[in-house]
Amino acid sequence: MSHIIHRSLRATPPVAVSAQGVWITDASGKRYLDASGGAAVSCLGHGHPDVLAAIHRQVDTLAYAHTGFFTSETAELLADTLAASAPGELNYSYFVSGGSEAVETALKLARQYFVEIGEPQRTTFIARSQSYHGNTLGALAVGGNEWRRRQFAPLLMDVVRVSECNEYRGRRGDESQQDYTQRLLQELEQAIVAAGPETIIGFVAETVVGATSGATPPTPGYLKGVRKICDKYGILYIADEVMCGMGRTGTLYAFEQDGVVPDIVTIAKGLGGGYQPVGAVLTSEKVLAPLRDGSGLFQHGHTYICHPTAAAAALAVQQVIARDNLLAQVSARGEYLRTMLNETLGGLEFVGDIRGRGLFMGVELVRDRASKQPFDPALKLNAAIKRGCLARGLMVYPMGGTIDGQHGDHVLLAPPFIITPEQIDIVAQTLRDVVREETEKAAGGRR
Repeated sequence: MSHIIHRSLRATPPVAVSAQGVWITDASGKRYLDASGGAAVSCLGHGHPDVLAAIHRQVDTLAYAHTGFFTSETAELLADTLAASAPGELNYSYFVSGGSEAVETALKLARQYFVEIGEPQRTTFIARSQSYHGNTLGALAVGGNEWRRRQFAPLLMDVVRVSECNEYRGRRGDESQQDYTQRLLQELEQAIVAAGPETIIGFVAETVVGATSGATPPTPGYLKGVRKICDKYGILYIADEVMCGMGRTGTLYAFEQDGVVPDIVTIAKGLGGGYQPVGAVLTSEKVLAPLRDGSGLFQHGHTYICHPTAAAAALAVQQVIARDNLLAQVSARGEYLRTMLNETLGGLEFVGDIRGRGLFMGVELVRDRASKQPFDPALKLNAAIKRGCLARGLMVYPMGGTIDGQHGDHVLLAPPFIITPEQIDIVAQTLRDVVREETEKAAGGRR
Protein backbone atom coordinates (compact mmCIF):
# COMPACT_ATOMS: atom_id res chain seq x y z
CA MET A 1 0.00 0.00 0.00
CA SER A 2 1.36 3.39 -1.01
CA HIS A 3 1.75 6.16 1.56
CA ILE A 4 1.37 8.76 -1.20
CA ILE A 5 -1.99 10.50 -1.55
CA HIS A 6 -2.43 9.61 -5.23
CA ARG A 7 -4.95 11.20 -7.58
CA SER A 8 -7.11 8.13 -7.13
CA LEU A 9 -7.34 7.01 -3.53
CA ARG A 10 -8.44 3.55 -4.63
CA ALA A 11 -5.54 2.57 -6.86
CA THR A 12 -1.81 3.09 -7.15
CA PRO A 13 -0.64 3.87 -10.69
CA PRO A 14 2.15 1.93 -12.40
CA VAL A 15 5.67 2.88 -11.31
CA ALA A 16 7.57 4.75 -14.02
CA VAL A 17 11.24 3.79 -13.93
CA SER A 18 12.74 5.40 -17.04
CA ALA A 19 11.90 7.56 -20.04
CA GLN A 20 13.57 8.50 -23.30
CA GLY A 21 12.23 10.57 -26.18
CA VAL A 22 8.48 9.99 -26.52
CA TRP A 23 8.53 6.76 -24.49
CA ILE A 24 8.05 6.04 -20.76
CA THR A 25 8.81 2.61 -19.30
CA ASP A 26 7.20 1.19 -16.16
CA ALA A 27 8.58 -1.25 -13.59
CA SER A 28 7.26 -4.25 -15.50
CA GLY A 29 9.17 -3.21 -18.62
CA LYS A 30 6.09 -2.05 -20.52
CA ARG A 31 6.60 1.01 -22.75
CA TYR A 32 4.08 3.79 -23.30
CA LEU A 33 4.06 6.32 -26.14
CA ASP A 34 3.51 9.67 -24.42
CA ALA A 35 1.05 11.28 -26.84
CA SER A 36 -0.18 13.80 -24.28
CA GLY A 37 3.18 15.00 -22.97
CA GLY A 38 1.85 14.02 -19.55
CA ALA A 39 -0.46 17.03 -19.35
CA ALA A 40 0.95 18.95 -22.33
CA VAL A 41 4.23 19.30 -20.42
CA SER A 42 6.96 17.24 -22.09
CA CYS A 43 7.59 19.42 -25.14
CA LEU A 44 11.10 18.04 -25.77
CA GLY A 45 10.24 14.52 -24.70
CA HIS A 46 12.15 12.74 -21.97
CA GLY A 47 15.86 12.52 -21.22
CA HIS A 48 17.06 15.30 -23.52
CA PRO A 49 20.85 15.39 -23.00
CA ASP A 50 21.23 19.18 -23.30
CA VAL A 51 18.65 19.84 -20.60
CA LEU A 52 20.04 17.18 -18.28
CA ALA A 53 23.54 18.64 -18.68
CA ALA A 54 22.30 22.14 -17.89
CA ILE A 55 20.61 20.93 -14.71
CA HIS A 56 23.77 19.10 -13.62
CA ARG A 57 25.93 22.18 -14.23
CA GLN A 58 23.57 24.35 -12.20
CA VAL A 59 23.34 21.92 -9.29
CA ASP A 60 27.12 21.68 -9.20
CA THR A 61 27.49 25.47 -8.87
CA LEU A 62 24.34 26.87 -7.25
CA ALA A 63 21.27 24.71 -6.67
CA TYR A 64 19.28 27.31 -4.72
CA ALA A 65 19.53 30.82 -3.31
CA HIS A 66 16.65 32.67 -1.65
CA THR A 67 15.48 35.73 -3.57
CA GLY A 68 15.28 37.76 -0.37
CA PHE A 69 19.07 37.82 -0.56
CA PHE A 70 20.21 37.02 -4.12
CA THR A 71 19.34 36.76 -7.77
CA SER A 72 21.11 34.22 -9.98
CA GLU A 73 22.79 34.46 -13.35
CA THR A 74 20.62 31.67 -14.73
CA ALA A 75 17.32 33.29 -13.76
CA GLU A 76 18.51 36.60 -15.21
CA LEU A 77 19.47 34.88 -18.48
CA LEU A 78 16.08 33.15 -18.67
CA ALA A 79 14.31 36.48 -18.18
CA ASP A 80 16.48 38.06 -20.89
CA THR A 81 15.65 35.20 -23.24
CA LEU A 82 11.91 35.51 -22.67
CA ALA A 83 12.01 39.29 -23.07
CA ALA A 84 13.83 38.94 -26.40
CA SER A 85 11.35 36.41 -27.78
CA ALA A 86 8.03 37.70 -26.39
CA PRO A 87 5.83 39.88 -28.62
CA GLY A 88 5.21 43.54 -27.88
CA GLU A 89 6.55 44.92 -24.62
CA LEU A 90 6.26 41.78 -22.48
CA ASN A 91 9.74 42.40 -21.10
CA TYR A 92 9.45 41.38 -17.44
CA SER A 93 9.20 37.92 -15.90
CA TYR A 94 8.30 36.57 -12.47
CA PHE A 95 9.31 32.92 -12.06
CA VAL A 96 7.24 30.48 -10.00
CA SER A 97 6.92 26.71 -9.67
CA GLY A 98 3.90 25.94 -11.86
CA GLY A 99 0.76 27.04 -13.65
CA SER A 100 -1.57 27.57 -10.69
CA GLU A 101 1.09 29.70 -8.98
CA ALA A 102 1.51 31.68 -12.19
CA VAL A 103 -2.21 32.46 -12.43
CA GLU A 104 -2.41 33.34 -8.73
CA THR A 105 0.55 35.68 -9.24
CA ALA A 106 -1.07 37.29 -12.27
CA LEU A 107 -4.28 38.00 -10.36
CA LYS A 108 -2.38 39.67 -7.52
CA LEU A 109 -0.18 41.63 -9.91
CA ALA A 110 -3.25 42.92 -11.75
CA ARG A 111 -4.93 43.94 -8.50
CA GLN A 112 -1.86 45.73 -7.19
CA TYR A 113 -1.49 47.58 -10.49
CA PHE A 114 -4.86 49.25 -9.96
CA VAL A 115 -4.14 49.98 -6.32
CA GLU A 116 -0.90 51.68 -7.33
CA ILE A 117 -2.57 53.85 -10.00
CA GLY A 118 -5.29 54.97 -7.60
CA GLU A 119 -8.18 52.75 -8.65
CA PRO A 120 -8.63 50.45 -5.63
CA GLN A 121 -12.35 50.09 -6.39
CA ARG A 122 -11.41 47.58 -9.09
CA THR A 123 -11.88 44.29 -7.25
CA THR A 124 -13.49 41.89 -9.74
CA PHE A 125 -12.29 39.64 -12.53
CA ILE A 126 -14.27 38.56 -15.55
CA ALA A 127 -13.71 35.10 -17.07
CA ARG A 128 -15.40 32.45 -19.15
CA SER A 129 -17.39 29.29 -18.61
CA GLN A 130 -15.72 25.96 -19.47
CA SER A 131 -12.24 27.20 -18.69
CA TYR A 132 -9.49 26.13 -16.33
CA HIS A 133 -6.83 28.29 -14.71
CA GLY A 134 -5.47 26.18 -11.85
CA ASN A 135 -6.32 24.61 -8.51
CA THR A 136 -5.31 27.29 -6.00
CA LEU A 137 -8.30 29.25 -4.70
CA GLY A 138 -7.83 32.37 -6.79
CA ALA A 139 -7.11 30.40 -9.95
CA LEU A 140 -10.00 28.05 -9.25
CA ALA A 141 -12.30 31.04 -8.79
CA VAL A 142 -11.58 32.56 -12.20
CA GLY A 143 -11.81 29.13 -13.82
CA GLY A 144 -15.14 27.91 -15.12
CA ASN A 145 -14.57 24.17 -14.77
CA GLU A 146 -17.64 23.29 -12.73
CA TRP A 147 -16.47 19.81 -11.77
CA ARG A 148 -13.27 21.18 -10.22
CA ARG A 149 -15.03 24.16 -8.60
CA ARG A 150 -18.18 22.63 -7.17
CA GLN A 151 -17.25 21.51 -3.66
CA PHE A 152 -14.95 24.50 -3.10
CA ALA A 153 -17.38 27.15 -4.39
CA PRO A 154 -18.14 28.59 -0.89
CA LEU A 155 -14.44 29.44 -0.55
CA LEU A 156 -14.10 31.21 -3.91
CA MET A 157 -14.32 34.91 -4.74
CA ASP A 158 -17.11 36.09 -7.02
CA VAL A 159 -16.21 36.38 -10.70
CA VAL A 160 -18.26 37.81 -13.56
CA ARG A 161 -18.83 34.93 -15.99
CA VAL A 162 -19.39 35.04 -19.76
CA SER A 163 -19.69 32.34 -22.43
CA GLU A 164 -16.74 30.39 -23.73
CA CYS A 165 -15.68 30.75 -27.36
CA ASN A 166 -16.47 27.28 -28.70
CA GLU A 167 -17.76 27.38 -32.25
CA TYR A 168 -18.63 23.67 -32.37
CA ARG A 169 -20.89 23.94 -29.33
CA GLY A 170 -21.91 27.58 -29.26
CA ARG A 171 -22.52 28.75 -32.80
CA ARG A 172 -26.18 28.60 -33.83
CA GLY A 173 -27.27 27.17 -37.14
CA ASP A 174 -28.50 30.56 -38.34
CA GLU A 175 -25.22 32.34 -37.49
CA SER A 176 -22.13 32.93 -39.55
CA GLN A 177 -18.79 32.56 -37.82
CA GLN A 178 -18.49 36.34 -37.71
CA ASP A 179 -22.02 36.70 -36.28
CA TYR A 180 -21.15 34.20 -33.53
CA THR A 181 -17.94 36.06 -32.69
CA GLN A 182 -19.75 39.39 -32.51
CA ARG A 183 -22.42 37.92 -30.27
CA LEU A 184 -19.76 36.76 -27.81
CA LEU A 185 -18.04 40.14 -27.85
CA GLN A 186 -21.34 41.91 -27.30
CA GLU A 187 -22.03 39.60 -24.35
CA LEU A 188 -18.62 40.44 -22.88
CA GLU A 189 -19.14 44.18 -23.20
CA GLN A 190 -22.64 43.99 -21.77
CA ALA A 191 -21.35 42.00 -18.79
CA ILE A 192 -18.66 44.61 -18.14
CA VAL A 193 -21.18 47.46 -18.32
CA ALA A 194 -23.65 45.63 -16.07
CA ALA A 195 -20.97 44.96 -13.44
CA GLY A 196 -19.61 48.50 -13.67
CA PRO A 197 -16.42 48.92 -15.74
CA GLU A 198 -14.80 50.82 -12.90
CA THR A 199 -14.97 47.64 -10.75
CA ILE A 200 -13.31 45.22 -13.22
CA ILE A 201 -9.60 44.38 -12.86
CA GLY A 202 -9.07 42.05 -15.79
CA PHE A 203 -10.43 39.58 -18.29
CA VAL A 204 -8.81 36.14 -17.90
CA ALA A 205 -8.88 33.59 -20.73
CA GLU A 206 -6.97 30.63 -22.12
CA THR A 207 -5.98 31.41 -25.68
CA VAL A 208 -6.69 27.83 -26.74
CA VAL A 209 -8.76 26.10 -24.07
CA GLY A 210 -6.99 22.96 -22.87
CA ALA A 211 -8.18 20.14 -20.66
CA THR A 212 -11.66 21.49 -19.91
CA SER A 213 -13.03 21.37 -23.46
CA GLY A 214 -10.23 19.80 -25.50
CA ALA A 215 -7.95 22.14 -27.49
CA THR A 216 -10.67 24.64 -28.41
CA PRO A 217 -9.28 27.60 -30.39
CA PRO A 218 -10.91 31.03 -30.56
CA THR A 219 -12.74 32.09 -33.69
CA PRO A 220 -10.97 34.58 -35.99
CA GLY A 221 -11.22 38.11 -34.61
CA TYR A 222 -12.45 37.09 -31.17
CA LEU A 223 -9.31 37.96 -29.22
CA LYS A 224 -8.80 41.17 -31.21
CA GLY A 225 -12.29 42.13 -30.15
CA VAL A 226 -11.49 41.23 -26.53
CA ARG A 227 -8.36 43.39 -26.66
CA LYS A 228 -10.37 46.33 -28.01
CA ILE A 229 -13.05 46.03 -25.31
CA CYS A 230 -10.46 45.76 -22.54
CA ASP A 231 -8.72 48.89 -23.82
CA LYS A 232 -12.02 50.75 -24.05
CA TYR A 233 -12.75 50.22 -20.36
CA GLY A 234 -9.20 50.26 -19.00
CA ILE A 235 -9.32 46.54 -18.13
CA LEU A 236 -6.24 44.31 -18.18
CA TYR A 237 -6.25 41.39 -20.61
CA ILE A 238 -4.67 38.35 -18.91
CA ALA A 239 -3.84 35.45 -21.24
CA ASP A 240 -3.50 32.02 -19.67
CA GLU A 241 -1.02 30.09 -21.82
CA VAL A 242 0.02 27.62 -19.15
CA MET A 243 -0.99 24.70 -21.37
CA CYS A 244 -1.18 26.12 -24.89
CA GLY A 245 1.91 28.38 -24.81
CA MET A 246 5.67 28.03 -25.37
CA GLY A 247 5.47 26.55 -28.84
CA ARG A 248 2.67 24.04 -28.34
CA THR A 249 0.50 25.56 -31.11
CA GLY A 250 3.31 26.30 -33.57
CA THR A 251 4.20 29.81 -32.37
CA LEU A 252 5.99 30.49 -29.11
CA TYR A 253 2.83 32.12 -27.75
CA ALA A 254 -0.54 30.97 -29.03
CA PHE A 255 -1.92 34.54 -29.06
CA GLU A 256 0.60 35.49 -31.75
CA GLN A 257 -1.67 33.72 -34.24
CA ASP A 258 -4.53 36.01 -33.19
CA GLY A 259 -2.67 39.28 -33.68
CA VAL A 260 -2.94 40.50 -30.08
CA VAL A 261 -0.61 41.18 -27.16
CA PRO A 262 -2.03 40.75 -23.63
CA ASP A 263 -1.08 42.87 -20.63
CA ILE A 264 -0.14 39.83 -18.55
CA VAL A 265 0.65 36.27 -19.69
CA THR A 266 0.98 33.09 -17.63
CA ILE A 267 3.15 30.20 -18.86
CA ALA A 268 4.37 26.98 -17.28
CA LYS A 269 4.20 23.49 -18.78
CA GLY A 270 6.22 23.97 -21.95
CA LEU A 271 8.53 26.48 -20.30
CA GLY A 272 10.56 23.79 -18.55
CA GLY A 273 9.24 20.74 -20.37
CA GLY A 274 8.79 18.82 -17.11
CA TYR A 275 12.49 18.77 -16.30
CA GLN A 276 11.90 21.03 -13.30
CA PRO A 277 8.74 22.55 -11.73
CA VAL A 278 8.67 26.04 -13.23
CA GLY A 279 6.21 28.66 -14.44
CA ALA A 280 6.27 32.36 -15.13
CA VAL A 281 4.24 35.52 -15.41
CA LEU A 282 5.20 37.96 -18.16
CA THR A 283 4.13 41.58 -18.14
CA SER A 284 4.93 44.96 -19.64
CA GLU A 285 6.31 48.30 -18.53
CA LYS A 286 2.75 49.60 -18.44
CA VAL A 287 1.85 47.22 -15.62
CA LEU A 288 5.17 47.13 -13.79
CA ALA A 289 6.07 50.84 -13.78
CA PRO A 290 3.34 51.94 -11.33
CA LEU A 291 4.57 49.37 -8.80
CA ARG A 292 8.21 50.34 -9.25
CA ASP A 293 7.46 54.06 -9.07
CA GLY A 294 4.91 53.70 -6.28
CA SER A 295 5.39 51.25 -3.41
CA GLY A 296 8.59 49.92 -4.98
CA LEU A 297 7.67 46.26 -4.53
CA PHE A 298 5.32 43.54 -5.67
CA GLN A 299 3.59 42.37 -2.52
CA HIS A 300 3.80 38.67 -3.29
CA GLY A 301 6.30 35.83 -3.07
CA HIS A 302 7.03 32.15 -2.57
CA THR A 303 10.05 30.36 -1.20
CA TYR A 304 11.03 28.86 -4.54
CA ILE A 305 10.51 31.81 -6.92
CA CYS A 306 13.34 32.27 -9.43
CA HIS A 307 14.79 28.89 -8.43
CA PRO A 308 18.20 28.64 -10.14
CA THR A 309 17.95 24.94 -11.02
CA ALA A 310 14.44 25.35 -12.41
CA ALA A 311 15.62 28.39 -14.38
CA ALA A 312 18.54 26.39 -15.79
CA ALA A 313 16.21 23.68 -17.05
CA ALA A 314 13.79 26.19 -18.58
CA LEU A 315 16.60 28.14 -20.23
CA ALA A 316 17.99 24.95 -21.77
CA VAL A 317 14.56 23.91 -23.03
CA GLN A 318 14.00 27.28 -24.69
CA GLN A 319 17.47 27.26 -26.22
CA VAL A 320 16.86 23.81 -27.75
CA ILE A 321 13.51 24.91 -29.18
CA ALA A 322 15.16 27.92 -30.84
CA ARG A 323 18.34 26.12 -31.97
CA ASP A 324 16.54 23.15 -33.48
CA ASN A 325 13.81 25.24 -35.13
CA LEU A 326 11.16 23.22 -33.35
CA LEU A 327 8.37 25.75 -33.83
CA ALA A 328 8.40 25.00 -37.56
CA GLN A 329 8.43 21.31 -36.72
CA VAL A 330 5.42 21.71 -34.43
CA SER A 331 3.51 23.34 -37.30
CA ALA A 332 4.47 20.63 -39.78
CA ARG A 333 3.92 17.69 -37.45
CA GLY A 334 0.73 19.32 -36.19
CA GLU A 335 -0.68 19.40 -39.70
CA TYR A 336 0.26 15.76 -40.14
CA LEU A 337 -1.39 14.86 -36.83
CA ARG A 338 -4.55 16.70 -37.87
CA THR A 339 -4.56 14.90 -41.21
CA MET A 340 -4.10 11.49 -39.61
CA LEU A 341 -6.80 12.13 -37.02
CA ASN A 342 -9.24 13.18 -39.74
CA GLU A 343 -8.36 10.14 -41.84
CA THR A 344 -8.50 7.58 -39.04
CA LEU A 345 -11.13 8.98 -36.67
CA GLY A 346 -13.06 11.52 -38.73
CA GLY A 347 -15.33 8.91 -40.25
CA LEU A 348 -16.18 7.16 -37.00
CA GLU A 349 -19.85 7.34 -36.07
CA PHE A 350 -19.29 8.81 -32.63
CA VAL A 351 -16.57 11.39 -33.36
CA GLY A 352 -18.18 14.82 -33.39
CA ASP A 353 -15.28 17.25 -33.78
CA ILE A 354 -11.53 17.26 -34.32
CA ARG A 355 -9.93 20.61 -33.47
CA GLY A 356 -6.86 22.41 -32.21
CA ARG A 357 -3.64 24.08 -33.28
CA GLY A 358 -0.20 22.62 -33.88
CA LEU A 359 0.58 19.68 -31.61
CA PHE A 360 -2.40 20.52 -29.42
CA MET A 361 -5.42 18.62 -30.70
CA GLY A 362 -8.77 17.54 -29.29
CA VAL A 363 -11.27 14.90 -30.35
CA GLU A 364 -14.82 15.36 -29.03
CA LEU A 365 -17.03 12.27 -28.83
CA VAL A 366 -20.82 12.36 -29.22
CA ARG A 367 -23.68 9.89 -29.02
CA ASP A 368 -25.28 11.44 -32.09
CA ARG A 369 -23.36 13.49 -34.65
CA ALA A 370 -26.35 15.34 -36.08
CA SER A 371 -27.65 16.66 -32.75
CA LYS A 372 -24.22 16.65 -31.02
CA GLN A 373 -25.85 14.81 -28.13
CA PRO A 374 -23.20 13.58 -25.69
CA PHE A 375 -22.92 10.16 -24.12
CA ASP A 376 -24.44 9.60 -20.69
CA PRO A 377 -21.76 10.71 -18.19
CA ALA A 378 -22.57 7.66 -16.04
CA LEU A 379 -20.87 5.55 -18.72
CA LYS A 380 -17.53 7.25 -17.93
CA LEU A 381 -16.50 6.94 -21.56
CA ASN A 382 -13.42 9.13 -21.19
CA ALA A 383 -12.06 6.92 -18.39
CA ALA A 384 -12.67 3.79 -20.49
CA ILE A 385 -10.71 5.32 -23.37
CA LYS A 386 -7.82 6.18 -21.08
CA ARG A 387 -7.71 2.60 -19.78
CA GLY A 388 -7.97 1.15 -23.26
CA CYS A 389 -5.14 3.30 -24.58
CA LEU A 390 -2.89 2.54 -21.61
CA ALA A 391 -3.48 -1.17 -22.10
CA ARG A 392 -2.16 -0.73 -25.64
CA GLY A 393 0.83 1.34 -24.52
CA LEU A 394 -0.52 4.78 -25.45
CA MET A 395 -0.84 7.80 -23.16
CA VAL A 396 -3.61 10.28 -24.08
CA TYR A 397 -5.50 12.81 -21.95
CA PRO A 398 -9.25 12.04 -21.98
CA MET A 399 -11.63 14.21 -19.92
CA GLY A 400 -15.34 14.41 -19.19
CA GLY A 401 -17.62 17.38 -18.65
CA THR A 402 -16.67 18.86 -22.02
CA ILE A 403 -19.94 20.74 -22.43
CA ASP A 404 -20.93 21.93 -18.97
CA GLY A 405 -18.71 20.24 -16.42
CA GLN A 406 -20.87 17.11 -16.36
CA HIS A 407 -21.81 16.10 -19.90
CA GLY A 408 -19.51 15.40 -22.82
CA ASP A 409 -16.27 13.51 -23.45
CA HIS A 410 -13.11 14.43 -25.31
CA VAL A 411 -9.53 13.26 -25.79
CA LEU A 412 -6.65 15.75 -25.68
CA LEU A 413 -3.41 15.09 -27.56
CA ALA A 414 -0.22 17.06 -26.89
CA PRO A 415 2.77 14.96 -27.92
CA PRO A 416 6.39 16.10 -27.63
CA PHE A 417 7.64 18.42 -30.39
CA ILE A 418 10.12 15.71 -31.41
CA ILE A 419 7.46 13.13 -32.32
CA THR A 420 8.02 11.52 -35.72
CA PRO A 421 5.43 10.91 -38.46
CA GLU A 422 5.75 7.17 -37.83
CA GLN A 423 4.96 7.68 -34.16
CA ILE A 424 2.01 9.91 -35.08
CA ASP A 425 0.71 7.01 -37.19
CA ILE A 426 0.85 4.77 -34.09
CA VAL A 427 -1.01 7.40 -32.04
CA ALA A 428 -3.79 7.86 -34.59
CA GLN A 429 -4.28 4.17 -35.33
CA THR A 430 -4.25 3.09 -31.69
CA LEU A 431 -6.60 5.87 -30.68
CA ARG A 432 -8.94 4.95 -33.56
CA ASP A 433 -9.11 1.35 -32.41
CA VAL A 434 -9.79 2.28 -28.78
CA VAL A 435 -12.33 5.00 -29.59
CA ARG A 436 -14.21 2.72 -31.97
CA GLU A 437 -14.29 -0.11 -29.44
CA GLU A 438 -15.27 1.97 -26.42
CA THR A 439 -17.87 4.19 -28.16
CA GLU A 440 -19.57 1.13 -29.63
CA LYS A 441 -19.73 -0.41 -26.18
CA ALA A 442 -21.16 2.83 -24.76
CA ALA A 443 -23.71 3.01 -27.55
CA GLY A 444 -24.90 -0.51 -26.81
CA GLY A 445 -23.05 -2.32 -29.56
CA ARG A 446 -24.58 -0.36 -32.44
CA ARG A 447 -22.29 -0.23 -35.49
